[in-house]
Amino acid sequence: MLQADIKPDNYTYACVIRACSDNFDFSMLRLVHGSYVSAGLGQDPICCSALVSAYSKLGFVHEACRVFNGIAEPDLVLWNSLISAYVCSSMWDIGIQMFSAMRHSGKKPDGFTLAGLLVGIADSSLLSIGQGLHGLSQKSGLIYDSHVGSLLVSMYSRCKCMDSAYRVFCSIFNPDLITWSALIAGYSQCGEYQKVLLYFRKLNMDSKKPDSVLIATVLASIAQMANVVPGCEVHGYVLRHGLESDIKVSSSLIDMYSKCGFLHLGTCVFKIMPERNIISYNSVILALGLYGCASEAFTMFDEILERGLVPDEATLSALLCACCHAGLVKEGREIFRRMEDEFNIKARPEHYVYMVKLLGSSGPGGLEEAYNLTQSLPEPVDKAILGALLSCCDSYGNSELAETVAQQIFKSNPSDNVYKVMLSNIYAGDGRWDDAKKLRDKMTGGQKKICGVSWIEGSY
Repeated sequence: MLQADIKPDNYTYACVIRACSDNFDFSMLRLVHGSYVSAGLGQDPICCSALVSAYSKLGFVHEACRVFNGIAEPDLVLWNSLISAYVCSSMWDIGIQMFSAMRHSGKKPDGFTLAGLLVGIADSSLLSIGQGLHGLSQKSGLIYDSHVGSLLVSMYSRCKCMDSAYRVFCSIFNPDLITWSALIAGYSQCGEYQKVLLYFRKLNMDSKKPDSVLIATVLASIAQMANVVPGCEVHGYVLRHGLESDIKVSSSLIDMYSKCGFLHLGTCVFKIMPERNIISYNSVILALGLYGCASEAFTMFDEILERGLVPDEATLSALLCACCHAGLVKEGREIFRRMEDEFNIKARPEHYVYMVKLLGSSGPGGLEEAYNLTQSLPEPVDKAILGALLSCCDSYGNSELAETVAQQIFKSNPSDNVYKVMLSNIYAGDGRWDDAKKLRDKMTGGQKKICGVSWIEGSY
């Protein structure tokens, strides 16, 4: 077009700007920005709106703000784009400031405004703001917008306020699949697994077809319940609707069957998968490791490398778990070494937990090595790592080292009664009854032991 000496107008530039954002081409976006400014279109609302949206989508919020500030009278679309950009970039406080400025300018928020704010409420610390937005949606009549209602259900679910999420859900005339999924995922995150199954069944009765993400969520809940019967029902649903080829669904089936005590069914699902990725391999390696089948787990790992797949953090974590269950100290050390040297994966707390357990359970010498490993980590050391070491001290009756480790835990977690009980039991096992009593007397809030239970729900 330029070679034909045809001068582009504002609509041309807006289309090219959108193409840059869709291709995530920041360099080209800057060139187009400079070109349209040179063409004298710097204040054009159509181009500016496209630029704000493009910079926001690419995560360059400050550039978007500079363009926005150059517009004399930004419209509601521009305000919404910038507010959403700040929220999605974790600049929640600035997003709220922009929202207030928008209202002071006389602009009335719409469904997109509320949507841009609601997606940023990630936990209960922002619940009061979410409740305020809920109230605003009711006053403005936007509560009847299905998108806003769905986001409110998601917001309350993330904040683990399931009563509020359910009330909003019931107020929606014909909730779509996204809204159903938000409610079910919320119950799953809160550990209300029976309700997960209840609403999954109601969703099917409502003639909604769940997608692979929702089915994976339901299977994860069933795995936590360790009840294979509903898992088999969901598996049947998967087969009837041709979803067995979906990697997320198949990986969740492997995890569900292994956690319900049917490892062979999990491995059967893995064997018939038409396509496998690193997630499916991670699922089967973890399952094999939990059952003590370390040799088979390492065979799967070799298959990953042979197929040219790249191991990730979860792969190495699953292998270290397998080493722990089988007591393979040498192999565990080798995997831990290869993790950073060969695969360029930085060890996370869960990797150190497995290494501490593995070393600490290998004998008195290994216990000392595990302690040295924890001391080599930067402060503050994750309490799960120190807790694993404390458990190993308990196994070998090493009360002196246990005391040292426990004090390190209490330094950053003074009110954690779980580890105080563990240390008290170590004192008692060593005959230090006075120390055990003193520690128990210092506990705040009390600690009631959960009764052990055992159950079998159905059979296969």
